[in-house]
Amino acid sequence: MIDFQTHNVEMPAVDFDLVRRWIVKVAETHDRIVGPLTYLFCDDPHIIEVNRQFLNHDFFTDIITFDYTRRRRISGDMVISLDTVASNAEMLGVEYMRELHRVIIHGVLHLCGIDDKGEGEREIMESHENDALDLLDKIKANTEQ
Repeated sequence: MIDFQTHNVEMPAVDFDLVRRWIVKVAETHDRIVGPLTYLFCDDPHIIEVNRQFLNHDFFTDIITFDYTRRRRISGDMVISLDTVASNAEMLGVEYMRELHRVIIHGVLHLCGIDDKGEGEREIMESHENDALDLLDKIKANTEQ
């Protein structure tokens, strides 16, 4: 089950059925199966509170992933700040929805075992994000036919 919730923000205009299918496909490309996933879309004040409380970090971020994965079955809670997603999209000059999709799949990629904190890992994560976004485009194109 893949669940989407909000806290202090309106639900973004995402095609959730499409995103669910996409998440399953991305997990499959990493030899994983999807277990329970929960996304909580929130604002910056909430994500910094979560960041302070659970990670002892005092800064804004676009996503925090809580990993409950067991073996090949990915599972977790992901908290996404729509405020930070919007500011990052503007700063990077990309569409808001494209950036939101990137952040949504970023959490899944973490659950699949891909890190982005160590030497050279950020580039590996970005490559997997780009591959996943390309897959989303293909799924969308097949759906629209």
